[in-house]
This record gives sequence, structure tokens and C-alpha cells, in this order.
Amino acid sequence: MKIAVIYGGTSSEREVSLSTGKGVMEALERKGHEVVGVDFDPENLNEIIKLNVDLVFIGLHGKYGEDGRIQGLLDILKIPYVGSGVMASSIAMDKARAKVLFKNAGIRTAEGCSVRKGQSYQSSPFGYPVVIKPNSEGSTIGLTIAENDEQFQKGIQTALKYDETALIETFIDGKELTVSVLGKGEEIKALPVVEIVPKNKFYDYEAKYAPGMSTHYVPARIQDDVTKKLQKWSVLAHRQLGCETYSRVDFILPNDGSEPVILEVNTLPGMTPTSLFPDAANAVGISYDDMIEQLVNLTVQSN
Repeated sequence: MKIAVIYGGTSSEREVSLSTGKGVMEALERKGHEVVGVDFDPENLNEIIKLNVDLVFIGLHGKYGEDGRIQGLLDILKIPYVGSGVMASSIAMDKARAKVLFKNAGIRTAEGCSVRKGQSYQSSPFGYPVVIKPNSEGSTIGLTIAENDEQFQKGIQTALKYDETALIETFIDGKELTVSVLGKGEEIKALPVVEIVPKNKFYDYEAKYAPGMSTHYVPARIQDDVTKKLQKWSVLAHRQLGCETYSRVDFILPNDGSEPVILEVNTLPGMTPTSLFPDAANAVGISYDDMIEQLVNLTVQSN
């Protein structure tokens, strides 16, 4: 097929997206497809409007990619694409609204609230430490873990540089876990749970993307009943948001032995050399190239 890969963009996650786009394009070429690369620029949409391809693989992260905007444009152009549609993408990107759906589905969420530009909080309503992050960003960009009022104020200012709304949540000390979800219709399945152990104190941007800065354990070193719950909740969260084809669901497993806490659903998970979705697929015998091809085939079958 002739497939366009849209990547890059202008968001704070541009560098990650460039790496994802490169990996996806190379995999598609090795599978025999004709590939067209598009480094997305919202100021110049002609390159996308004039696309003459069978399918689009979206490798954008952050603004315009994960928030449903590029999906809306492709829908108008009647060009099929891999992954979730406008509604699921936009809700997943809005962490505060997504949390409401997770909670309604019986999935545990962290206690929290949101604050918009113009509002003011002098101190945390949940005590310390708390996590402060932009409501609609990824890759831990703009995230602060505040342990006092001064850090709290600075954290809100930092988060609001990236978004109109900041999310404040109680900090939960525990294991970082993630579950990749793959499939269509009734055939949606959860891949093995991945445990992430960062070299840094927290799982920050460097720990996520710099080679050697985190260790992935697949499967995660957790009890079987916790694994089953995480996989069940991941498929439930995927369905609750209306996601399609694939997603990745992030959790914290508290050290106090309580139930896991969902963090977010990523509708366009990273596909870089250090990314988690490829690691999970590899654990069940699906190579990177075969994984990309499977995502393409799942999309074609449903169109």
C-alpha cells in the first residue's frame, strides 16, 4: 500500500515524534509499502490536503496529534488512519475529563482537582507531596512533584505555561506500570504488563527517552491477580474512551499494597527504540516490524 506517516509537528513532544516517525517509516518500508513522510506543520496543511495515499499512520505526539485535530482533518478528507478517532483522542488527551470516565467504570483514580489560568491556589488542597502537570500534555513535560507551598506555586506556573489547565493530584509512591492494548471489536486484548524502573528518582522525560535511563521488566514483577486486574482495567479504559486499534494505559501500583491507580490512556503511544508498546509486543513474539504491520492490517480490515 501507499502509506503516509505524519510525524514531527510543533508540540513540546516534537523530538519524540521524530523518532517515532523514523521507526514507523523504516518498518513500513521493510514490509514492502510505499511510504510518504510528512513533517507536520499546522501553518501548512496543503501537504496533507493533497495526499494521495491508501492510509495514514499518525506518529504525532502531543498537540494536534493526540488531541483529535489531525484525525478530524483526515476524516474530512476521507483518508483512513491507524488509531483512535476524534472523540476518543480528545477525551484521552483531557486527563481531568478522562478521569471521570475511568472512575465511573470502577477504575481507581488518584484524588485530585484542576486549576485554570486566572485561578489561584496558595497551597495544596491535598497536603504534600502532590503531582502538578499540564492537563493535556504527555511525556511528563511540565510536571512537578511539589513538597511545599513554594514548589506548589512554581509547579502550577510551570504547568500553565503548557496548557490552560493544570491538574493537581496526590502523589502516590509505587511501581510505574503500563499495559499495551491491541485489537478491534471483540478481539481487543491486553499485552503483558511492563514495569518501568527509572534510573532517576522519578520517571521523567530523560528516564523515558534517553537510552539506558530506565529498565523495563516484561512481564512486570507483580502478583498474578494484580496483573489480571491491570489487563482487565486497561481494556475497560480503552473501551470506555472509545479507543480504536491500539493504546497504552499507564498505572501506579502503590507501595502500601492498595489497588492500582490509573494515570492516563495514550492513544498514540511512542514507537521509539526505547518505547514501551514495542517492548510489550516483543514479549509475546511480535517484532517491531510485524507490530506496525499488524496495526495497518487491523485498520484496513475495519474500513
